[in-house]
Formats: sequence, C-alpha cells, structure tokens
Amino acid sequence: MSKVRGIRGATTVILNDKSEILEATAELLREMVQKNEIETDDIASVIITMTEDLDVVFPAQAAREFLNWEHVPLMCAKEIPVAGSLKNCIRVMLHINTDKSPHEIKHIFLREAVRLRPDLVKE
Repeated sequence: MSKVRGIRGATTVILNDKSEILEATAELLREMVQKNEIETDDIASVIITMTEDLDVVFPAQAAREFLNWEHVPLMCAKEIPVAGSLKNCIRVMLHINTDKSPHEIKHIFLREAVRLRPDLVKE
C-alpha cells in the first residue's frame, strides 16, 4: 500500500540573485527526483523555504519553469531566522506517494547545506 513520505533537501547559493536561486532550486529538485526515482504524478506537494537573506524570487518558479510541475501543489515560505544558522539556504520538503520504506528514501543536501544533516547525506 502506498504511503505519503517526506524527502528532505537543501542547497545554498552565493548571491541573492534570481537566476542563481532558480538554478540551485531546479538542481536540488532534479537530484531529489532522480535519486528517489520519482514520477511527477507521485508528488503530493512541495514546501520550499529560503533564509531571510534570499528574497528576489519565489523558488517554486524553478519547479514550474524547469521541471514543468504545473499541477504540483507548491508553497514557498521563509525559514526561521535562528542565530548562527546557515545563510543563503534553500530547503525543500517533498511529499511523495510511495511504497518505499523510510530507510529507502534518499535525502539530498548539496553545496554548503551538507553541513545541515551529514547523517542523512548518502552517496
């Protein structure tokens, strides 16, 4: 029986730049989909957050433009500004319908975001 599972992902950018944010978001989403062998129809919803220092574009635009996720529910939000937390960070919570167990899910952390959860980073 298929269940809804969450897949975590995060990446960083160097600048608060529209193109850089969209490209980094698309790269992260593609990697999450590829590593977990996800079909677009199996995506239940996606929540994307950015740290408060990133504010020039909605990162969900990358999913619509580069991955053609026109019918996937997408929501953007601001990350909680905790003192000392990683800056210029884009995080994703991808909800999918799957038969995979939690141990089979591959969470994806790219660039400086590998520091967030080194315990979840798999080759």
